Amino acid sequence: MSDEKYFQNISSRERAIFEGAITMGALFHQFVGTPVSPKSTNSLEKAIEESLELQPCIESVNVKINHQLMEEEENEYQYLSLTGEMLDVRVVSQYEGVKVVVRMHYIEELHYPLMYVEEID
Repeated sequence: MSDEKYFQNISSRERAIFEGAITMGALFHQFVGTPVSPKSTNSLEKAIEESLELQPCIESVNVKINHQLMEEEENEYQYLSLTGEMLDVRVVSQYEGVKVVVRMHYIEELHYPLMYVEEID
């Protein structure tokens, strides 16, 4: 069964944005709080990317965890809980020829890890 009837009230552009935004929200709410250490960042980045690329219409996901921030926050337990401030993420979604890049990264002047549409082709 096709899901097209459920999205007939939005354009291809809106669907591409929707899919990218849903994926970004899933990332934030599934992975923030995950235990992470400098030793595990590469494997966590890869796990996040591979799991989110399974979402509908997602072409690619690029996740970078800020190692410098982790070093600054280092503690006696050898790990931290992943926060939005540590993440720099790009999600590329595509639907019917429309490609969208949704981005999340910490914006210093806002003091906030902002999610936004970075590019639409």
